[in-house]
Amino acid sequence: MSTAQNPKELTGRKVLMIFIGAFAVIIGVNVYMATQAVSTFPGLEVSSSYADSQDFDIRRDAQEALGWTATAEVDVEVGELTLTLLDGEGYPAQPAELQALLTRPTNQTDDQILTLTRTNGAYTAPVEIEPGRWRLRLTGAAADGTPYRHNITFTLRY
Repeated sequence: MSTAQNPKELTGRKVLMIFIGAFAVIIGVNVYMATQAVSTFPGLEVSSSYADSQDFDIRRDAQEALGWTATAEVDVEVGELTLTLLDGEGYPAQPAELQALLTRPTNQTDDQILTLTRTNGAYTAPVEIEPGRWRLRLTGAAADGTPYRHNITFTLRY
């Protein structure tokens, strides 16, 4: 009989290495995922959720009373976003002010503040956009001062 170990024999040392290797992979993946989650999180939407909630119903009711509907379409070949904002009667809405931010729902690296131009009752803006999930954040005010906030989330496929 030989005293040398069979190379295919499962020893305590091999089991320990498999155990340590498996946990190293799990911990490594968790650290990577946590780092990505924290580094791409866009941050707070509001500084105080409680304070923002106090007049939420009033602001929502005032905005719903405007009756505005917003839709967005992207022409990838031209590199242009078209925003259609209609009032409750189906006519183009006339906001006193309107800003648009095109962003990814999960990170801020691709955020674009859009320069809106009114064209034939709709708004157009040049965009640089890749396939994927996007959110168009609209903020502004009606002519009577009613604040307007609306998000349009869409998926762009080529």
